[in-house]
Amino acid sequence: MRAAARAERPDQAVTPRAIGFEGVTIEFGTPGQAVFRAVEGADLSVAAGEFVAIVGPTGCGKSTLLNAAAGLLTPAAGQVRIFGAPLPGLNRDAGYLFQLEALMPWKTALENVAIGLEIAGTPKRAARDQARDWLRRVGLAPFADRYPHMLSGGQRKRVAMAQVLIRDPKIMLMDEPFGPLDAQTRLIMGDLLLRLWQENRKAVLFVTHDLEEAISLADRVVIMSAGPAARIIGDFPINLARPRDVSEIKLMPEFQALHRDIWHMLKSEVLKAYPDLTMGEIS
Repeated sequence: MRAAARAERPDQAVTPRAIGFEGVTIEFGTPGQAVFRAVEGADLSVAAGEFVAIVGPTGCGKSTLLNAAAGLLTPAAGQVRIFGAPLPGLNRDAGYLFQLEALMPWKTALENVAIGLEIAGTPKRAARDQARDWLRRVGLAPFADRYPHMLSGGQRKRVAMAQVLIRDPKIMLMDEPFGPLDAQTRLIMGDLLLRLWQENRKAVLFVTHDLEEAISLADRVVIMSAGPAARIIGDFPINLARPRDVSEIKLMPEFQALHRDIWHMLKSEVLKAYPDLTMGEIS
C-alpha cells in the first residue's frame, strides 16, 4: 500500500495552518477501567482556505479528530494548534455542522438562523435581516416562517448550514453532514456547499464515509486506518479543476483514477471492520 505525496500549497510557508494536529493521541476511559486508545500519533495540517476530507472505516476515530479540532476533546498526547496557537479549550474560530441538525423545533427557520447572532449581542432586527439573506443564499427565502417539522430533510440541512455560516467562522468542521439524506439531495447539497465555499474560502475539515463525496468536494483526501489506535495512513491531493459540478465530475476519467488509487488503500482498512467478509465480496 502506498500513500500519495501530500499536496503543498504555495501559501503554506507564510500563512499559519488553520488546523494543525501534532502527534495527537486521544484516549477514553474512566478511573479503574482499561483505557481505550481511539487515535494514535495523528499528524495533519489544514491550510487556510483548504478543503480536507477524512475517510476511513466505521469507528476509526474520524469524528474523534473533528471533536479534538473543535476543542471538545483534550488529547492524551500531542497538541492541536489553531492558526499557529495551541488550542486551550473550545475552538471559537470554528463552526460545527453535525450529522443531525441542531434546530430548535419551536423556532422558525428564520429564528433558527438568527439565534447565534442574537446570543452574541447583535440586535434582533439586524440579526434577522442577516438571517433572511442567508436563507436566500441557501435557496430557502420562501420558507423563512416555517418550523423544522414543516421542512424536508434537505431543507432542514440548508437551514443548519446557514445557521453555522451566518456567524462567519474561519474554520468549518463537518461531521457527515449529508449522511442522512437521499442520494439526489446529497448531490444538491454538495453543489451548494461548494458554491458557498467558493465565495469566501474557509478551512474545512469534512468527515465522510462516502469516498465519492470526499473526492468530489475536497482538495485533499486523508485516510485513517481501522481502530483501535487508528492512524493517518494516506494523504491524497485531489487535482481536479474548480469550480466543480458534484454530479458531473464523477464521470471524468481523472476522478475514476483517483477513486481507484484511494480505494486500493482504503479497502483493506474497511474490511477490518467486517471480518466475516472476504476481499472478493467488496469491490
